[in-house]
Amino acid sequence: MSVERVVDCTCDLGEGPVWHTGEDRLYWVDIDAGRLHRFDPATGTHDVAFETRVVSGVTVQRDGSLLLFMDRGRVGHLVDGELVTVEQVVEQDEESRFNDVIADPAGRVFCGTMPTDARGGRLHHLDTDGATTLVADGVGIPNGMGFTRNYESCYFTETEADTIYRYAYDERTGELSARERFVTTSDTPGLPDGMTVDAAGGVWSARWKGGCVVRYDASGTEVDRVDLPAEKVTSVAFGGPGLGRLYVTTGGGSARPEEGTGAGALFRLDPDVAGRPECRSAVDF
Repeated sequence: MSVERVVDCTCDLGEGPVWHTGEDRLYWVDIDAGRLHRFDPATGTHDVAFETRVVSGVTVQRDGSLLLFMDRGRVGHLVDGELVTVEQVVEQDEESRFNDVIADPAGRVFCGTMPTDARGGRLHHLDTDGATTLVADGVGIPNGMGFTRNYESCYFTETEADTIYRYAYDERTGELSARERFVTTSDTPGLPDGMTVDAAGGVWSARWKGGCVVRYDASGTEVDRVDLPAEKVTSVAFGGPGLGRLYVTTGGGSARPEEGTGAGALFRLDPDVAGRPECRSAVDF
């Protein structure tokens, strides 16, 4: 599988890639730098679409605007490059920041918040009316999420537990239940970070401090592994024509070459399977 460096940026914590089907462009964040990056593969151009204090994750709204998941439990609504609304949706996480996020088929958003010195991480469910529900507490870094092809199950990565879980998912209510271990990753390099699910049901998991991306089939068996020239491989998302390319974000860009010659860059893989369109959020504050 070919590995192409498409944007040689030096993100310290590049994360959260999402393909915007309406624009045919990829967005991703450099969390602590507060930068929202944007890449247009048709022209090969890259720019910083927005900059703020902290931005941890992005979802595309049904109208094509963006939700930015930030620090102190805040979510911003970005319209045509302007931040028109900022709401503190999770007051109990004022000392934390959001981490990975994903929209569900109903337009709600599952969003994790990072651990603090006083407590573990949390997973919240942001409803379309802006109300939140606590889904899980005491999490060792909530991370990558994705849905099975039939949307009957939801994957959730707990990085410090070396585990990707699978929950039963109720599309009508958004409820998660019946948690089971999908994969324990302690026998593969690094720690599980961001993830995505392809059109065949395969699960692609980025490896923080592992320098690779691992693909599992729907039974949890490893079927492929791709090495990259960056130790901190953070997340993955399908994009491009027919969603046939896999984009990979990385971190550690200020510490090249210790973190790898490609640390912080955006990479593109050419797998033999396509992705699926990600669900769009529909949160109205």
